[in-house]
Amino acid sequence: MDAHPNTFSIKTIFADFKAITKAGLAISVLFSSIAGYLLGFSDTNPFSWTVLVMLLIGGYCMVGASNAFNQVIEKDLDAMMDRTKNRPVPSGRMSVNTALAIAFGLTFVGLVLLYLINPKTAMFGAISIFLYVCVYTPMKPVTPLSVFVGAFPGAIPFMLGWVAATGEFGIEAGTLFLIQFFWQFPHFWSIGWFLYEDYEKAGFFMLPNGRRDKSTAMQTMLYTIWLIIASILPSFGFTGQFFITKISAAIVLVLGLWMLFYAARLYKLRTAKAAKALMLASVSYISLLQIVYILDKFLR
Repeated sequence: MDAHPNTFSIKTIFADFKAITKAGLAISVLFSSIAGYLLGFSDTNPFSWTVLVMLLIGGYCMVGASNAFNQVIEKDLDAMMDRTKNRPVPSGRMSVNTALAIAFGLTFVGLVLLYLINPKTAMFGAISIFLYVCVYTPMKPVTPLSVFVGAFPGAIPFMLGWVAATGEFGIEAGTLFLIQFFWQFPHFWSIGWFLYEDYEKAGFFMLPNGRRDKSTAMQTMLYTIWLIIASILPSFGFTGQFFITKISAAIVLVLGLWMLFYAARLYKLRTAKAAKALMLASVSYISLLQIVYILDKFLR
């Protein structure tokens, strides 16, 4: 006889924990933090496995807490969308109180671990969770500007690694922030495009003018261009201790033009398939970009 789907077990608890913290997203975010840390450490600020482990665990806690709070706030809206209706809270597998306990617990653990690295890292972690939960999430059903606001906490992880390594926020960390900030727009607008109908069920405004039209596609292209410019800035000597060689800049430029191709394709076709292709290209772009930056540092 089959077990009841709500059977209490370690397996279901683990699965729901992964779902409430969005483990896949959290791990991809942590990749950015690791990249920032590897770019930031130096002879002055030597590499530390202890710091890296605390950054990983603390970073996961902060991202997981943000996602858990988000799912509590949006539980009724999540229940309306096919993509989210089976999440733990809207499906009824997890109570609101349990989800909140997880969210507050992760927030506490995350902030303590990030503070043990250095106070600035904890400060930026706290800013990230505040903006995501208290500003971005409430704005989503109200205005497309939510994507702009959400780009701020979304851009923090890359530079958070640098701050964890150095204890400082300067032009270097600011450049890493700028790169991931501009990246947010083509990435999330492409998601908003191919999931338009599902978002519409919950009344979410994810596209800049609320429509899948040439204007939205054009803005997506423009922000991709800004992303490319920001990504090659470290080769011009304006970004302090963070710099890349001309060869790496050329590789980054080629990657950017590759992503721009998919943005231009979205402008031309304006289809959900083209938007999904851009989303996948954007994910590949940011990961490959960070790998190029790291290899440049260790190979030059």
